[in-house]
Amino acid sequence: MTAYAIARIGPADGPLHEEVLRYMERIQGTFAPYGGRFLVHFEQHELLEGDWHGAPVLVAFPDMDRARAWYKSPEYQEILPLRTRHLPGDIILVEGVPENYDATATAAQVRDAQA
Repeated sequence: MTAYAIARIGPADGPLHEEVLRYMERIQGTFAPYGGRFLVHFEQHELLEGDWHGAPVLVAFPDMDRARAWYKSPEYQEILPLRTRHLPGDIILVEGVPENYDATATAAQVRDAQA
C-alpha cells in the first residue's frame, strides 16, 4: 500500500539559508533506493481551514517500510540538519487507503466502537 511523507516546512524568516538550498538539491537523490518521489514540493497552496504556515511537501513511497527506511537512512539523516538548523517543520508518515476505500465503512466501525 502506498505510503506518504507529509510535511509542513517553514516558514523561513527571510531568504532561505544556503544550507537549506543544499538540502533541497540533495534530497531527491535520497529517494531512489526507496522508490520515493515528490508529489508536491514547495508549491503555492490555498488555505481553506485551520492555521497552516509554511510550505507543503508530499512524497510517495511504495509502502510504509520503504518510507521509514528512507527517513532513517544514513543518506537522509546526513542532510537533514541542513534544513532543521534553519527551518522548522512537521513531518508525518502515513499509509494510504486502498483504491476502493469507503469512508462510510470507517464511520460505521467508529460508531460501533464507541457504542
